[in-house]
Amino acid sequence: MNNTIFISLASYCDDMLEFTLKSAFNSAKNKENIFFGVVDQNHVNSRDTIKSLEFSNQIRYCHIFPDDSLGVSWARHLCFSLYNNEKYFLQVDSHTYFEENWDENLIIQYKTLLGKSSKPIISTYPYGFSIEENNEITFKKPSGKTVLLLRPKKELKIDKENLVLQFRAKHITSSEAILGCHIAAGFLFANGDFIEEIPYDPYLYFHGEEQSLAIRSFTKGWDIYHPKWIPLYHLYKKAGTKYETHHWSGDISKQRDFDWVYLQKRAKDRLQKLIYGKLNSSIYGLGKDRTIDEYIKFSGIDYFNYTITDSI
Repeated sequence: MNNTIFISLASYCDDMLEFTLKSAFNSAKNKENIFFGVVDQNHVNSRDTIKSLEFSNQIRYCHIFPDDSLGVSWARHLCFSLYNNEKYFLQVDSHTYFEENWDENLIIQYKTLLGKSSKPIISTYPYGFSIEENNEITFKKPSGKTVLLLRPKKELKIDKENLVLQFRAKHITSSEAILGCHIAAGFLFANGDFIEEIPYDPYLYFHGEEQSLAIRSFTKGWDIYHPKWIPLYHLYKKAGTKYETHHWSGDISKQRDFDWVYLQKRAKDRLQKLIYGKLNSSIYGLGKDRTIDEYIKFSGIDYFNYTITDSI
């Protein structure tokens, strides 16, 4: 049985990349089925390090200098080009810790959802983990009694000039996965066909990336489910702390052909074009299985009247 999984990893100046690769591989039940597509945006080319890993033949590695990078969506677009017809697709960030047998867990959840949808997507914001001073990994396992539902942040509004939103997770008591309207780019599991049907738009930047994925997926007949169990954990940045590992941080942005202010504006305009149907002649446009109006009714996010139901 083909249960191969392609893991998309776009990494930007992240010293946790090797940790993430090892965690995913070592914690998988069926290690021979795990394949990685890595786009490493870093000052140092780590190809030799990658080649030294025991599973290096399962890693497709591409190095990009940070001053040549155009952001996470652009990098994830490149990751998709490293896909090689694996059965399943998983996208995570390059600072992720995996539970034992995470691969089996996700496949079981996915197959359960096939009873509800022919094209299910498993996605939500993962719980966090920490690294202590002695390098011990610590995290709090979820209770298993709630599902993390993703909804827009109530402090943010949309208007004619800006349709970009940010989302947060809300605990919902449930004994099964919950149908949702939003995709978390840092944890996305689906059939490998997702890569062919929902190619990553390289003209997006950071915020708006997840909205584009969710809207395009929905209108192309995919169903987003927030899962009962999340078998991986994310190393979150601390609020209020300045990090030089953001794409827009430091002087390096000034060295690029496009600075981050322009990339952000271009991405905002790109999302508007998507929602207003101006990209429908391209592979990055809306689908034909459902309409944008159906998405608005389902999600409670009215991109035409600029109202949001159930923000949190």
